[in-house]
Amino acid sequence: MNTALVWLRRDLRITDNTALAAAADHAANVVPVYVLSTWRGDHCWTGANRQRFLCGCLSSLAQNLTATGARLVVRKGSAVEELARLVEETHANAIFFNRDPDPFGRRTEDQLGAFGEKAGIKIVGCKDATIHERDEVLTSAGEPFRVFTPYARAWAKVGKAKARGRIGALRTPNRLSSLPLPTLETWGLKPEAEVLAPGEKAARARMKWFLEHGLAHYATGRNALAGELTSRLSQDLRFGLLSIRELFEKCHKRESELSASGKRSANKFMSELVWREFYVSILWHFPEVLDMEFNPKFRGMDWPGDLEHFDLWCAGETGFPIVDAAMRQLGQTGYMPNRARMIVAMFLTKDLLLDWRLGESYFMQKLTDGEISSNNGGWQWSAGTGADAAPYFRILNPWTQGARFDPDGEYVKKWVPELRNVPAKLLFEPPASGERLAAGYPAPIVDHAGAREKALELFGRYGRAHAARV
Repeated sequence: MNTALVWLRRDLRITDNTALAAAADHAANVVPVYVLSTWRGDHCWTGANRQRFLCGCLSSLAQNLTATGARLVVRKGSAVEELARLVEETHANAIFFNRDPDPFGRRTEDQLGAFGEKAGIKIVGCKDATIHERDEVLTSAGEPFRVFTPYARAWAKVGKAKARGRIGALRTPNRLSSLPLPTLETWGLKPEAEVLAPGEKAARARMKWFLEHGLAHYATGRNALAGELTSRLSQDLRFGLLSIRELFEKCHKRESELSASGKRSANKFMSELVWREFYVSILWHFPEVLDMEFNPKFRGMDWPGDLEHFDLWCAGETGFPIVDAAMRQLGQTGYMPNRARMIVAMFLTKDLLLDWRLGESYFMQKLTDGEISSNNGGWQWSAGTGADAAPYFRILNPWTQGARFDPDGEYVKKWVPELRNVPAKLLFEPPASGERLAAGYPAPIVDHAGAREKALELFGRYGRAHAARV
């Protein structure tokens, strides 16, 4: 009787799971496997919030697989070594997995492919994390796109695979040993924030609510910091609790039922899904963006900011109310809305003149929805160094951003209790030099106008130097 392993990573669902469905079509016995990482303590690319959410997702997945007749097998260590051991234990003749777009995942997949070739085992990588991947969306010259708008036009013209339904009956051999499901202690971590409910059922409930109540108002609601109306599905896509194919299909169907303004909102949200795929494409074709600026003119640029300011930024103690509110929200919830992410990222890179890589890593440590490609793309966009980025001279003013997107100060006062008794209009004007908005709240650590001029000079100098070299 044929047996296939399914190596699960960022696809923790049983609905429209490409690799799981392919394995079920291939073999009578299917062994779903999750291999735990061995690191403990601090990690520059993840943290307690995302690992806590992962633990809940694996618990949910295990229950869902049990309902199908299967069983989740948990191992720990090198993924390739543990899968090789399972091949010996099960006499499996195939390993299925959904491809990972990040460089580390790709390297591991290459190692698995080499093992399969040597052992005579069928290794099957499937497309699942995105609607289109790799070389499906290219320029007429066969090159990867570097700018979003032409990428989006080309993306729209490529045929879309249909989502498949929920997996029915599966069968996993009972004799296989498995580690217990992980907890935060597995990685030597302690809880930091109350994260969203994990698991496929919770993700599907969020998707249902957004399609019915949020999609039609997304275009305006996404930027309002108090009572923001975003999908809150980013962590569900990150961990594969939802199929991107199914989400896109449901959005398209719902869009057809909406009014003209509702259609515009739905299309705006679907455009954000394409942005996600654009950043995946950038990371796939240009993996060096994790180490250096996408725009070569800014590579090697000196970031002269004060690292003590970085600590104040992390703690939400900069004296800029909208920045501090967003950073404290991140610290307490593992989440920050996109508008706030732009504000704090530009503040770090343009006001504090600190390296975007510091912020990128900190976000990955704190965000429940930390997605390596989108996080890198967002940080480089805000810094003015990335693919189709905001030009370096576009510098958000944190005072006017607060006035525009939190006019009543509701968001600021929720997350910065020291400012609850300060009139809203005072939250959006810099206090006189050295003064504080309230007792116990710090004075601004920089002058925005002066910092803006320094940023323009710094970026302009590197841009001119690059132009002279080429």
